[in-house]
Amino acid sequence: METFFASCPRGLETLLAEDLAMAGASDLKQISGGVHFFAEWPVCYRLNLHSRIATRVLCRVAHARYAKEEDIYQLALETAWPKWFVPEQTIRVDVNAVKSPLKSIDFVTLRIKDAICDRFRRDFGRRPSVDTRQPDVRIQGFISSDECTLYLDTSGAPLYQRGFRQKTVEAPLRENLAAGILRLSGWQPGIPLLDPMCGSGTFLLEAAQIALGLAPGARRDFAFQNLLNFDAAAWQALHDAARAGEKPVADARIFGSDVSPVAVRAALANLDRAGLLPAVSLRSGDLLAIDAPASSGIMVSNPPYGERVSSDDELAAFYPLLGQALKQRFAGWTCYLISADTRLPKMVRLTPSKKTPLFNGALDCRLYEFRMVAGSNRGKSGATPA
Repeated sequence: METFFASCPRGLETLLAEDLAMAGASDLKQISGGVHFFAEWPVCYRLNLHSRIATRVLCRVAHARYAKEEDIYQLALETAWPKWFVPEQTIRVDVNAVKSPLKSIDFVTLRIKDAICDRFRRDFGRRPSVDTRQPDVRIQGFISSDECTLYLDTSGAPLYQRGFRQKTVEAPLRENLAAGILRLSGWQPGIPLLDPMCGSGTFLLEAAQIALGLAPGARRDFAFQNLLNFDAAAWQALHDAARAGEKPVADARIFGSDVSPVAVRAALANLDRAGLLPAVSLRSGDLLAIDAPASSGIMVSNPPYGERVSSDDELAAFYPLLGQALKQRFAGWTCYLISADTRLPKMVRLTPSKKTPLFNGALDCRLYEFRMVAGSNRGKSGATPA
């Protein structure tokens, strides 16, 4: 049994804990940005393969209190790195710090790297090389005000990199945040789903994979495959089972559109590269003019805000028209809009039935739920009630 930490976008910790419990993890402890847990290694493999919410899965290999940089060097030096990898493999060390009194995190990173190399020189007479781009082994350090924890990264590239999307347009959502929003919306395969401002198609790609039973990690490699304790047979069994559960690609009642032809072309290219194009209906169109593709369903979208528009004047003109379009054309739909602009409900003149705090990268956002009731009229306050 090992101690692990899985990270995720802030606001999705509860969903990540659900993934962990489903994968077989125990003793879950949620904190901001992730969940600590205990598990055997096959659970780690399963989580990397199947979790749509996790960003990375880290295995804790050392932990101690510290007062100065030398304490962290000694902790790293005495950690049993040769248990996990050999000196012929390449490494990368990254360090995150919260409320640390140490002056230079870059220097701490260098000292951890030096300690790892010194340990291998002591034991084998040779040391691993550093590769910052595509290392065999990633070591993650986390430093608080007086404690240092060292982790082995079992994921490698972040788990939101599914291996599908190549073309992006301005301000895309990360895949695991999009997957979290789909979960929070209550959408299930078979329910009509629309993203009318689809950009490069992140929501569409995630929904199509869910509808077709595609495991998010089934088409990529992981860092745990480079560790000495890697159980190839256990991994192969998990991977084969995931691929066997995939459904044939067919229309999944998933719809996307965008006013930008460049965005539509990017979404088309990404869906085509993923082999998911037949599952999605995609077209060019302005949300302010298009009709709902079904009498009821779920809309998810990341409307323009902040860096994606050139001025507040554009937002002031767009948002009231957005609210009007939702009322006129999407009665019977439940609409979910994520935005860092807290003025959104007031500007679209709709009252959200729910708002959930989420982070899109460093942006503090809210996921607003608007239930568009057929025949609803604007209330005296100027806002349409849920």
